[in-house]
Amino acid sequence: MGSQLNGTANASERGTRPVRIANCSGGQMEPGWQMRKQASLGPVDFITGDWLAENNLAQEQAAIAAGTGEGFKKNAWEALQLSMDVIAEKRIKVIIDGGGLNPQALAEHCQVLADSKGYSLTCAWVSGDNMVGHVKQTLRDTGALPSTFQDINTSAHKSKKELGFNEDDVLACNAYIGARGIVKGLEAGADIIICGRVADASPVIGAAWWWYGWSDTDYDRLAGAFLAGHLIECSAYASGSNFSGFHRFPLSKFVDSGFPIAEIDADGTCVITKHPGTNGMVTEETVKCQLLYEIQGNMYLNSDVTAYLDDARIEQVGEDRVRLSGIRGRPPPPTTKLAIYYKGGFESQNLSNAAGYATRKKYKLYETQIRARMAEEGLADKFTILDFQVVGSDKKNPHRQLECTTYFRIFAQAATPEPLSALKLLLADETMQHFSGLHWAQDLRTADPKSFYVYYPCIVSQDEIQEAVHLLAKTDKSGGKPAVAQTLTCTRPPKYEPIPVRESYDTKNPIDLASLGPTVDIPLGNIALGRSGDKGSNINCGLFVNQPELWDWFRTIMTIQKMKDLIGGDWREDEYRIERVEFPHIRAVHFVIYGILGRGVSSSTLLDNRGKGFTDYVRTKHIPVPEQFLQWTWEEDDGRD
Repeated sequence: MGSQLNGTANASERGTRPVRIANCSGGQMEPGWQMRKQASLGPVDFITGDWLAENNLAQEQAAIAAGTGEGFKKNAWEALQLSMDVIAEKRIKVIIDGGGLNPQALAEHCQVLADSKGYSLTCAWVSGDNMVGHVKQTLRDTGALPSTFQDINTSAHKSKKELGFNEDDVLACNAYIGARGIVKGLEAGADIIICGRVADASPVIGAAWWWYGWSDTDYDRLAGAFLAGHLIECSAYASGSNFSGFHRFPLSKFVDSGFPIAEIDADGTCVITKHPGTNGMVTEETVKCQLLYEIQGNMYLNSDVTAYLDDARIEQVGEDRVRLSGIRGRPPPPTTKLAIYYKGGFESQNLSNAAGYATRKKYKLYETQIRARMAEEGLADKFTILDFQVVGSDKKNPHRQLECTTYFRIFAQAATPEPLSALKLLLADETMQHFSGLHWAQDLRTADPKSFYVYYPCIVSQDEIQEAVHLLAKTDKSGGKPAVAQTLTCTRPPKYEPIPVRESYDTKNPIDLASLGPTVDIPLGNIALGRSGDKGSNINCGLFVNQPELWDWFRTIMTIQKMKDLIGGDWREDEYRIERVEFPHIRAVHFVIYGILGRGVSSSTLLDNRGKGFTDYVRTKHIPVPEQFLQWTWEEDDGRD
């Protein structure tokens, strides 16, 4: 792809210095004023925002059907309304995925607003990700998904019967597309580009690609920008939020953390920073945590490039300035991820509490009573999922009642709401039949049936995607709907590489642990930091140590079997599997636990249905640490008096 200057204020500097790309959103609830802060608090060339997660598009379609939404994220529109004056004044370019299912409508709203205020801004939107019409028609005509769509885990092609849903159940179907439409739009002079389901890092890739005029075969550079985008896509996750080492610092440090900025160099390396004077921190630890978040192992896939992380290096180069380098790129895969969302039925949660003495026996009694009544009422086989869970552990000899209070969670799903309503009534009938000391929270609305959506991950050939960018014309003072000034179609990547078998291994040259001398059992979290998250039905978990002296011991002890041991009673040998790789330059071991989230975020039975708490769960487990390493540990601080 070529490039051309478009007359913006930063045109004379373009390509001569690192491009500064600020992120203002990592999720659909992010408030609009974060965009204004990123635009106002210091110099930036681009602002990107990620408002989409794997369930958001289904929610938007449901809102459209209910007449309560237009298909785009309301908070993204709020952000643009609050920031448009600063964007226009400072000539900042904006690229966001907040368009959801209707990026055209959000782009049109932006153009009307800009023109009504007299701002010289051109708005555009990217199309090509939405494939729901194709899916529904093919299911209707053939009884199966399109032949090019395959299950992401098994590569199988499935019929409606095997899938468990039909065309009427499908809510949305979107491919994760790359940065090609974004680059085309910037080349044509767009100032604000609204995307639907582009990959999370694609706005950052597109900004850097255009800024330097890279070729679409500059794989190392594109891969570096890809990881820069990964580091800043989750708002403050790189600058203090969701940080597993927070307890070692004053808590006030993490109130209203500043959002991150990526300064990307011409070679694709980057420095992660934030605006001076904002709270939070950008350190090697916070950046390592985010690098390890929701990745796929050592090979990270995008529609424009495959990034290899084996040689990733992270280095503190100044206060709140951390450099990432060592990322290598290869041609992208011939396929990209495709998310199908369908109606899963209805679900409910019935919650009750117990305090103190004989807690576990109380919950066993309660479950026995409930199951007996369900059998009497003929409800036992009416649920697709019925799971009885004990949440929490009661403290022995407690100082306060809450220290020994736990709760019982009955998680249920069914094809229709009636069994869930019947379960709620059954529990009400048993109100006076309960164990000693049962009590409930005041709000019982979780027991009411509510619809839920299932995320079904597929892959689709990139050559099937018809990506384009559409630039809008100026509107007149009447504020009517703007016309399309031009539509630019995008070519597909010039070369693909098949996805190789993912690496998975225990360390290749383990040391003799006995040679390290006596050990002390302490929490893993006293010596290692990390982060985890969801990848569809899977959890990823990355853990690292700081000191080089610890690396040989850490990589040796943190085996696949050790992770199974740390998972403990939650491990299911016949259902789950684990992949493991190492990142030696950042002293990290990374795991992917396949299948542990069941059907994924939107319909997982787990309380931690996004896997965010998984790493801190395994970090609280005790492991044998050599006494010679205790000088590099810290004490757990749980904040108790």
